Amino acid sequence: MLALVASVSGAQTQPDDATPPEKQEHHQSGLRVFKFLGGAALGLAAHESGHLTMDLALGSDPYFKGVNAGPIPFFAISYRNPQPPRGRYAIASAGFWVQHGMSEWILTRSPDLRHKDASVAKGVLAFHIVCSLVYTTGALGQIGPNERDTLGMANSQRINERWVGVAVLAPAALDTYRFFHPRSRWAPWASRAVKLALLAALLR
Repeated sequence: MLALVASVSGAQTQPDDATPPEKQEHHQSGLRVFKFLGGAALGLAAHESGHLTMDLALGSDPYFKGVNAGPIPFFAISYRNPQPPRGRYAIASAGFWVQHGMSEWILTRSPDLRHKDASVAKGVLAFHIVCSLVYTTGALGQIGPNERDTLGMANSQRINERWVGVAVLAPAALDTYRFFHPRSRWAPWASRAVKLALLAALLR
């Protein structure tokens, strides 16, 4: 009898203590969104840190400058000390180098990322893709602030900015393909080749 009373009592108190499945799923979804946005913010911070690190390495005396990306106020890292063409190219492209390195590390380490619960990594990769699309749009349309990276890269190389926009878009498109087709053998090598080409342009 005592065992029966204890079991009934436990059954009565259990619903009050247990978290409903719907609430658990809602909590998990919110947490995944938070981590995803955190990953995207990490990607942005890493991109800008690439510029700042290269500025400091070349002694360009960097400073933060307010710019407008259409109706959206933003900022750019500019510099006071003039740089030779190679220095200007290195500073302008350093952000892409960092995000390319991060995306390559993520996709190489976890080629099946799409099927994993890795919201932070997915956020970093999403920033890489969206950032590249935004810069490509600016390069192809010749729009945006004069401090945009693609324009700085093009001016230092004395080429049309549209070519830089295509070069920036290529690895983002290939990495998107890799995300949805993790077993592809050609896409990883094609993406790495384009990324290395952007780095090798420094030797011109």
